Amino acid sequence: MPDALLAAALRAQDDGVLIARQGRAADRLEIIFANENFCAMTGYTADALTGRAPGFLHADKAEAKKIVRWHAGAPQGRPLAGEGFLLRKDGTSIHAAWNFSVIPTARHRAAHIVGTYRDTTEKRRLQEALVHAQRLDAVGRLAGGVAHDFNNLLSVITGYCQILAGQVMGQPQLLKEVEEIHQAGLKAAALTRQLLAFGRRQPLKIRVLNLNRFVTANADILARLLGEAGRLELDLDPTVGQVRVDPTQFQQVLLNLTLNARDALRREGLVTISTGHRTIKTGRNRRLTDAPPGTYACLTVADNGTGMSAATQEQLFEPFFTTKPEGKGSGLGLSLVHGIVQQSGGFITVKSELSAGSTFEIFLPETNLREDPLDRRSSVEPLPSTLGHEVVLLVEEDDVVRKMVTGILTADGYRVVATKTPATALRESRQLRAPVQLLIANLGGGGEDLARALQATEPKFRVLSTSTRENDTPLAGLKRNRWAHLPKPYALSELLKAARSLLDA
Repeated sequence: MPDALLAAALRAQDDGVLIARQGRAADRLEIIFANENFCAMTGYTADALTGRAPGFLHADKAEAKKIVRWHAGAPQGRPLAGEGFLLRKDGTSIHAAWNFSVIPTARHRAAHIVGTYRDTTEKRRLQEALVHAQRLDAVGRLAGGVAHDFNNLLSVITGYCQILAGQVMGQPQLLKEVEEIHQAGLKAAALTRQLLAFGRRQPLKIRVLNLNRFVTANADILARLLGEAGRLELDLDPTVGQVRVDPTQFQQVLLNLTLNARDALRREGLVTISTGHRTIKTGRNRRLTDAPPGTYACLTVADNGTGMSAATQEQLFEPFFTTKPEGKGSGLGLSLVHGIVQQSGGFITVKSELSAGSTFEIFLPETNLREDPLDRRSSVEPLPSTLGHEVVLLVEEDDVVRKMVTGILTADGYRVVATKTPATALRESRQLRAPVQLLIANLGGGGEDLARALQATEPKFRVLSTSTRENDTPLAGLKRNRWAHLPKPYALSELLKAARSLLDA
């Protein structure tokens, strides 16, 4: 009865349990018992495990040798603990933590050992996801700092382009060269915004856009992502209309799908992005999660890479699921893609076969609304003359940007007090005889405190915020028409117009 009770207790354990004894060879251990949980964990039956050495399951063979060495000196040693990867019968691996203890005989010999194994695969994935998220946060902070510095430089480049354009209006060749510099600055500003999009999460900002134009606008960066791994082809149906999505978030969808396709490519790799129409007929949507019947705009990303098995496709959009080697993927990319598509009112499907490539299809409801206008400036806009005369307080930490903005505001007639820090700006504003009528500053740091101090002495003053925060909000108590947001990099013409608009409100 005691032996039967002991065996039943071992079988009831939540952890995998095995018992091994000294084999015929001095350097060999043999499994003589394995409970059901250990069999389920490894994929082997108890009969298949009996007689085998426990170390054959360990992916790192050094661990197997370590167990044998520990067993040889076990009477004088302590329990052996460790963790690592175990190889299952089907060829897959799991991460486990184990602990070996000696079952001594009456003569205190280490005749038998008992080992307990706990599957820690999911715990390890969560830990890796946390580390990855922390890395993303660090990258986001770094991207924000880099973007801040780049925005200052780009403000100078595009600003002086506008100043130069006014001076070379009668010289077409020089004007064309200035416009080329200006266009390069605008493209750099777009790349900065894309850099920020990688590092931050933000609520959806839905816009109406043409799907074909959106794909074409992002084709260059997608081709650069593929690099030498393969080539990008576009197959766009000209009859596809408008959809309602967040351009920044949907760009991440394209980036993620393209990166996944790149990692799956082999020799002569090809990624094809196409658009078209798909119709879901009545009766095809049998499940609650299926899309309702109707005609959809469809965006397809297909590759001729290694493809995926049916088992992989079933788990593809689950968080933390990845088929990539350790350290190469977090398993979050496709789950984020799935979430963004769902938030946009659409759905995503995948078709794939091993060695035949993969095809992702995104279905989005079409809309009859007109496409939202985008910034399509093709030439340098001449600086307007607003004939200002008010007192403007400018707070700008970058010396070159401060000098440039001060010069253009002064030339337009404004009385400008320019400082580097909010503290200096507050001191100088108190020495002015006339009240400050417009503050141009980044409201981050001490900028908001400065604005509140000025508001207390001059309730009717205006604020032009140059903060890079997307969701910048006006100060409490300040009327909406006395506040505007102009994030860097801004054009000098936009600055003059925004200042004049605020002061005339």
